[in-house]
Amino acid sequence: MTVPVISARHISKSFGLHKVLEDVSLDVAQGEAVCLLGRSGSGKSTFLRCLNMLERPSSGVVFVQGRPMGYRERGGKLIPLSAAEESEQRRHLGMVFQQFNLFPHFTVLQNVMEAPLRVLRRPRADVRDEAMALLERVGLAGKAGAYPNRLSGGEQQRVAIARALAMKPEAVLFDEPTSALDPELVSDVLAVIRSLVESRITTVIVTHEIGFAREICDRFIFIEGGSIVEEGPAERLSGGAVLGELVGVPVVAAREITARIAGAFLT
Repeated sequence: MTVPVISARHISKSFGLHKVLEDVSLDVAQGEAVCLLGRSGSGKSTFLRCLNMLERPSSGVVFVQGRPMGYRERGGKLIPLSAAEESEQRRHLGMVFQQFNLFPHFTVLQNVMEAPLRVLRRPRADVRDEAMALLERVGLAGKAGAYPNRLSGGEQQRVAIARALAMKPEAVLFDEPTSALDPELVSDVLAVIRSLVESRITTVIVTHEIGFAREICDRFIFIEGGSIVEEGPAERLSGGAVLGELVGVPVVAAREITARIAGAFLT
């Protein structure tokens, strides 16, 4: 039996008395692209952050290639890792945020090289060659010596994608990667993500770009009120009757689900 790259089991998350996620489970296979959809505040970004332990779940466990995130197994029990151990483990999942979070005092090339040099302690020459190849891949080799304040938002986000790939992660997580961009800058970023999906890099994408999700994702997950209320192949994102066929519910109920999905992109 093939082990999923990511397996989230019964994830719940509360902030004080406010429950954000409730019993969410998801498996992501090798090379699969999964899109998380839902209204603002539905819990989809929190769930994404739980996958790589940027938010520790209140209950439940996330496994990456069969290894429990944030824990080690000992005698059949899960023992919490130290903060340093958890940080080292987190590198197995790349993360691309809404905001770019580049080091402003580093050039584009230095931003991409920094983590492999400091965390993985790899040879500088090898890291530089690979970083330049990644910048070529995202269309920014000509900007290697530029500083972030000289780049557009779309260019900064493409640098952030290259930086995530530089750590050779098991999968890449995208948290609404185009939401902070001006509309004219969105297409270049989506083109880079599309190329990653086409090369079968395992991806989980929180997005409001429903047309993009339908085009590139293998599967969609619709989260509402902290729970998964609908999922299926991405091409079935449109059409109430098709959703009804998918989940075995009456067409009227399927149309209501479809309306909620459509409404998620208007809020």
